[in-house]
Amino acid sequence: MIDLRSDTVTQPTPSMRRAMLEVEVGDDVYGEDPTVNALEARAAALTGKEAGLLVTSGTQGNLVALLTHAPHGTEVILGELSHIAWWEVNGMATLGGLMPRLVPDVDGAPRPEDVERAIRPRNIHAGRTALICLENTHADRGGRPVPPERIAAVAEVAQRQGLPVHLDGARVFNAAVALGVDVRAITQHVDSVTFCLSKGLSAPVGSVLCGSQAFIERARGIRKMLGAGMRQAGWIAAAGIVALNENVERLAEDHANARLLGALLRELPGLRLEPETVYTNMVFVDVTGTGLTPAEVGARLAEDGIRVDVFDDRRLRLVTHLGITREDVERTAAALARLVRTARA
Repeated sequence: MIDLRSDTVTQPTPSMRRAMLEVEVGDDVYGEDPTVNALEARAAALTGKEAGLLVTSGTQGNLVALLTHAPHGTEVILGELSHIAWWEVNGMATLGGLMPRLVPDVDGAPRPEDVERAIRPRNIHAGRTALICLENTHADRGGRPVPPERIAAVAEVAQRQGLPVHLDGARVFNAAVALGVDVRAITQHVDSVTFCLSKGLSAPVGSVLCGSQAFIERARGIRKMLGAGMRQAGWIAAAGIVALNENVERLAEDHANARLLGALLRELPGLRLEPETVYTNMVFVDVTGTGLTPAEVGARLAEDGIRVDVFDDRRLRLVTHLGITREDVERTAAALARLVRTARA
């Protein structure tokens, strides 16, 4: 089976499994799990922050960050297609009493001037703006990496207005590899960042939230409130340490395979890449020119042993990751070529 639905389907590597088997653990709620402590310190150093906090998922990490930064009843500025706004079960509103204020993010991040306009003036009739959130890579904009200077421009607005910035960096290492920069070139401009261990980095579970020591101390209490005092969590952290040590630079292979897949699909009649550029490890393809719906194309590919994500009523999403080879990409393109020929016959 070739599974291109998401990079969340990755399996732990042999070195991760060995590390998980041999791990030293303790009670993390007491701060006594040495492997969790080592992962959090490693994550903080990589992102240029003072401290880190292991969380169960990127969604939980983002929610912890929002609840730590923003008081109940305040507003959070977000990109209009951001993951936090669309795919995190409205946790910010349900659990935090936070109001999303959406601004355009067509090229992966809001423009600084749009952010500045969205900041509420001090007025008895208006809710208070408490936080600005960015995303990198931007999943719903084609896995687009946002360059450091764009992050810096938004952060400059935030600093001038006395507001913190949180980065949903679920795939921030994909962004850094694609842009050819150290991840700290991106994260240095934000007050907090969450990144996932369980996507392209291939660990089986977990994300890390990083920020200042004071911020993480407050966030630790929020994490406990959300039920994520995981006790002997070192077995999760052990795989995360291997992920950070071994799998960051490897992300370039996923990007190369995605570019190859995009190049092959561009040649097929009835298919159109949207966006046209393959930025990192995601390929979005509009299949309406085949006369079939994305669900129909997905079902036919499944019969060939290929699983893809039915993204919306026009497009499929195909995501490369550890375990997807060049041969898998070529087989997927060949299957789509056969499907297109049959559909147009």
